[in-house]
Amino acid sequence: MTAPDRRWYDDGALHFGLGIEDTFVPQTRPGERAIDEYELTDHYAKYASDLQLAVDAGATFLRWGVPWYRVSPAPGQWDWSWVDRVVDRFGELGLRPVVDLLHYGTPLWLDRQFAHPDYPKVVAEYAVAFAERYGETVTDYTPVNEPMIHALFCGVYGYWPPYLTGDTGLTTMVRSLGEGFVRTQQGIAEVLGDRATFVHVDASMRYSGDVHGEHRARAERLRHQAYLVEDLVTGRVGEGHPLLGVLRGGGLDDASLAWFAEQAVRPDVMGVNYYPRISTEVFEEGVHHGGGFADPRPTEDAGVAGLVEVLTEAERRYGAPVMLTETAVTAGRADRIAWLHESVAAIRALRAVGHRVVGYTWWPVFDMYEWTYRHASGPRSDHLLTMGLWDLVEDGRGGLDRVRTPVADTFRALATDTRANTR
Repeated sequence: MTAPDRRWYDDGALHFGLGIEDTFVPQTRPGERAIDEYELTDHYAKYASDLQLAVDAGATFLRWGVPWYRVSPAPGQWDWSWVDRVVDRFGELGLRPVVDLLHYGTPLWLDRQFAHPDYPKVVAEYAVAFAERYGETVTDYTPVNEPMIHALFCGVYGYWPPYLTGDTGLTTMVRSLGEGFVRTQQGIAEVLGDRATFVHVDASMRYSGDVHGEHRARAERLRHQAYLVEDLVTGRVGEGHPLLGVLRGGGLDDASLAWFAEQAVRPDVMGVNYYPRISTEVFEEGVHHGGGFADPRPTEDAGVAGLVEVLTEAERRYGAPVMLTETAVTAGRADRIAWLHESVAAIRALRAVGHRVVGYTWWPVFDMYEWTYRHASGPRSDHLLTMGLWDLVEDGRGGLDRVRTPVADTFRALATDTRANTR
């Protein structure tokens, strides 16, 4: 196969896309039920019309994730039947999939989940199997969505399996996720060659408030920690890295560091997930919070200033084109529309002065359910997050209708403004 003359993201245009929330944490224990956003939002049943919604809104690409635990019911066994239908639907619509291979959660049969010594090999085998099956039509991949959120929730907060904590838990998760990330990208590249495009994606994490007083050391560490997995897989963790001592103290040896340096992978596009009202945590003088769901710090709305900062820092740090891979506000329709206008205007302004911002992604197409659902016992309606272009509305029969809102009309107008998106 021959590579295209030009990558789709490098044609000079600002590309507009959408995403479908695809968190999967299938493991359960007392007080914790499985969370599968496709099941909660009825996407398994409504995938065909859901993809049509993205087209109707003027999107040219859709960030869409694979339910790994469903397609891999047992070691070495694959059930691609539902994914086959979804990929066919992408082709019918001419909609480009940017595939999330890992959006939290491992198969049920993988004991200790990310802490299993075979995790890097297992996730790479899965990725290669996907690429071999769908590589003729699917060429754009995110090896791991938000690897640092994985590391925090699973390795620091003890909130998701394998429920690790502290610097040892952080190091275990960072090393395992990082090795799986590298092996996944290398495996797909071997299958697809130059046709493969890799969109690395992580959450933006900003800190404000008392960051120069009593919280200075903690805030400084967290600023560097936000990039830790991406730094590791791109070969940037070596002597002089601010968190090298943390990783070594957590058990990462010199041989592992050398392996990451030798096997470094690069993003074709560096994706940044930014939510203006929650991506900036505030340190308060005299108040100590651990961070995370159990002991959260307050947040502040950093608006477009925060957006500009995280995009330009990602561009500077990794030397790749950047894309806003998730953004939204959980609010009424007027606030959602306002953020659409403000954030798109900020990105167009960055592009006008030469920054390589190649894509804008509103997340999600339709509403989703908050992760608190996993630790609760009430109905899904208790956890609805109104942040989509379409509202999710209970139909009275156990299903969910997608109700188009003016937010979708605003997105379409912005996405299809050819003149503004190509200059």
